Formats: sequence, structure tokens, C-alpha cells
Amino acid sequence: MEIEYRKADIADAELLIGIYNSAFYSDYLKYGECPAYGKTKEMMEKSIIDYPKFIILIDSKAVGCVSCKQAEVGIYEIGCLCVVPEFQGKGIGTKAIQFVTSYYEDWDIFTLVTPMDKSENIRFYTEKCGFDMVSTEMDGNVKVARFVLER
Repeated sequence: MEIEYRKADIADAELLIGIYNSAFYSDYLKYGECPAYGKTKEMMEKSIIDYPKFIILIDSKAVGCVSCKQAEVGIYEIGCLCVVPEFQGKGIGTKAIQFVTSYYEDWDIFTLVTPMDKSENIRFYTEKCGFDMVSTEMDGNVKVARFVLER
């Protein structure tokens, strides 16, 4: 299984919509809302500009995405890390975090949020990726946990 990362551009909007919808459908059903699910092409095009994205490829097949933007000097916000369901649990997300922490060489801190009740996400970010949970907040009607990874 060869993992590659390709920087997304505007022409990838529909491909990314398919990846996001597949990866976040269960969240949409569970919470009745999910900001990553059901984006229009125009919304995804804007998201590609606002949150630079890398498409995760396995043997040349697009199976996920990781997006990140610089919030301040040395501080990066991971906006999305998703892998389509049939490829989850294979270490792809862990490798994607390793990729962004090597790609953005000037980082001091990475931060992200994930739903508080998704214990598999919390275990993933803390146990596999080394993040610390630092706070909780509300995002719409979903309680989310904020995580920080410090160099």
C-alpha cells in the first residue's frame, strides 16, 4: 500500500465533495448536521482556497484528505482529516498527521477540533498522534474537543 499526497486545486472540488460526503455521512446522520458534509461545488472551491488541502492517495486512488492553514506564525489549524470508510483503520490518518507535521516545517503548534463523543477520534489524536485535549466548546449543537500538538 503506497500512500501519496497531492495538493488539491479548484478542479478537485467534486472529487473532494465525494470524499467528504463518504467520510462524514455517519456524522451527518448522528448529529443532524456536519459542516463537512453536503458542500456545494462553490463551497468546496472556497474551502480549497481558505484551507489548503492534500488529497490522500493509496495506489493512485483518492481515499482521503487532510487540510491545514496557518492561523498565526508557527500555529496551524487542521481543518479536516478524513478517510473514506473502507480505508479507515489502516494507519492512513496517522501517516497524514506525520505528513503535515513534516510539510509545514516552521510549526510550533497544530490545533484541531473533533466531536467530544467520538471516542475513536479522541483516542486517535491522543494515543496515535500525540495531541493533548485542552478544552471543549460548542459548534452548533455538537460539543467538540480542542486538541493541541506542541513541538
